[in-house]
Amino acid sequence: MKNTISQRVADFLKNFPPFSFLKQMDLEIISEQITIIYKEKDSVVFALNEETHECFYVVHKGAVALRADQHSDIMDMCDEGDIFGLRPLIANENYKMEARAYEETILYAIPINVFRPYALEKKAVGNFLIESFASNTLNPFSKSHRGKLYGEEIEADTKLLDLQEVKYSKKIISCSSSTTAKEAAEIMLNKNVGAILVVENSLPIGIITDKDLRNKIVTGAFPITTLASEIMTAPVITYPTKMTITQAQMAMMKSDISHLCITVDGTINSKAVGMLSKHDVMVSIGNNPTVLLRAIKRAKKFKKIKLIRAGILHLLQGYLDQNIPMTLTSKIISELNDACTKQVIGIVLKKMDSQPPVKFSWLALGSQGRSEQLLQTDQDNALIYEDVAEELEEATKKYFLELATRINKGLFDIGYEYCPAEMMASNPNWCLSLSECKNKVHHWITNTGKNEVLLSFIFFDYSLAYGDSDLVNNLSDFIFEDVKANPTFYIHLVSGALQSQSPTGFFREFLLEQDGAHKDFFNIKNRALMPLADAARVLILSHSVKSISNTAERFEKLAELEPANSELYLACAYSYKALLKFRTKQGLLHNDSGQYISLDTLSKAEKIKLKSTFKTIKELQEIIRIRFNASNIL
Repeated sequence: MKNTISQRVADFLKNFPPFSFLKQMDLEIISEQITIIYKEKDSVVFALNEETHECFYVVHKGAVALRADQHSDIMDMCDEGDIFGLRPLIANENYKMEARAYEETILYAIPINVFRPYALEKKAVGNFLIESFASNTLNPFSKSHRGKLYGEEIEADTKLLDLQEVKYSKKIISCSSSTTAKEAAEIMLNKNVGAILVVENSLPIGIITDKDLRNKIVTGAFPITTLASEIMTAPVITYPTKMTITQAQMAMMKSDISHLCITVDGTINSKAVGMLSKHDVMVSIGNNPTVLLRAIKRAKKFKKIKLIRAGILHLLQGYLDQNIPMTLTSKIISELNDACTKQVIGIVLKKMDSQPPVKFSWLALGSQGRSEQLLQTDQDNALIYEDVAEELEEATKKYFLELATRINKGLFDIGYEYCPAEMMASNPNWCLSLSECKNKVHHWITNTGKNEVLLSFIFFDYSLAYGDSDLVNNLSDFIFEDVKANPTFYIHLVSGALQSQSPTGFFREFLLEQDGAHKDFFNIKNRALMPLADAARVLILSHSVKSISNTAERFEKLAELEPANSELYLACAYSYKALLKFRTKQGLLHNDSGQYISLDTLSKAEKIKLKSTFKTIKELQEIIRIRFNASNIL
């Protein structure tokens, strides 16, 4: 007779990750070893620095508050289905925080020695536990905690062709061994394929290609009535479903063949699930960044660049699907996007009636300036040009406004929407001589209103997209010197960074939009990404580092400059990349910018992953508040 209590426990657990990744039979085995614990309100589950228990916990009913100690604020609230107390499973250390029942609570205590084998054998279980553990530590994504069970991302220096999976055809055209050569040829002609698989009992036993028909039938070596079994190539060269471009190329070169059979386990003893041809490999190579970059540089029309950008999005989706590190993904996609911008500018320059009268620089602003614009969003850009004599100012301004207008139109034609706030170089406010630009920046720095601070945030994340680097370096030097000379502005910059909205409320619930077109949606840009980006900008500016605009790279540089805070800064870098990856995935899924997310579309596991990245924001802002004594102006 089954244990009805353990059966009920198993039925409860199967609704929540990581238990939802396990088979029912495994859940029932685990549930038989689980202890059910009742905790009164305010009773301690485990205390700060207490030796770890031989189990971790799942909340069945009630809620458990996690604090740094009894008198500190609640850092996390675990409710129904949440797991906590994972330290004995992940790290051999005493508990780093206190867990206390927030109300009457029933817990399931799961023995470590019972559950550990499942965490090691099931990658999805192991990865989820790592992420959950990170969300319950004072320093999530701590360097000492990474890779304890599984590293979720592969090394960034692996060759790209070795990373990129080849796309094969899942539509299999097959025949039996008793099919005649004539019948096989007719099937291939009707289906417009270059090969047909010969199967027996659903297993591949041979393959007939166009080459076989030419060499054996058309030459007269065999009559057209010959059976497939006599002219097929056997045995079939088979491979598993997960196959990279390099592996496919090497396999075809090694065996001097043009087709591979894809089977369930990669052997001839399992069912065929797809066919891979040399053409498929070439199509996959066409989505390789090197090939795309060459295509961009050869493009002569905006329409061609727009088609290539569709390939860039396809490449981005592939990188996300394969879990390629976000650092590498951002660099590659940003480089390709920058190449598109440069090619648009090059095309426009060739169509102008005359060459630019003086040197100029095209600046990418905001997320594109930070190399974080992976999706097709709106434009943020500016144009600065060399100073000219007073009598030439009007004509020079007219030329560059015309140039900027054409460039903005070209970027629109390849998929970048116009900026709703008109922060584009075609706007006279953002098409300036170097002196005009310096005067504008000086006005922001010396007139520290809310609007000036906001414009500074956007503009200070610029990068050179095209043109003369000396102009940009000159401007950067001026900005840093002017900020030093006007410390009041810096305090307001700090204040602006601390105004970012919190992503969650007191009880860990997501704070959603209260009105407007996106009511009840979560704004991942404003509530999660921007607080980190704003803080990184302020801190890197305080160190006078002017060569880094990417947020994650800023945090990594800060970790070098401030060893005492390196753990937090590296956690911030990791969190930012995780958030950017999450937003990008959502944007690709819903064909939008990914800024607003409907929580109803997320699984519990996804919500936990998202919340785990928020941990660093509060601690980071507290460092800024104390360091710059900003409390008095907030």
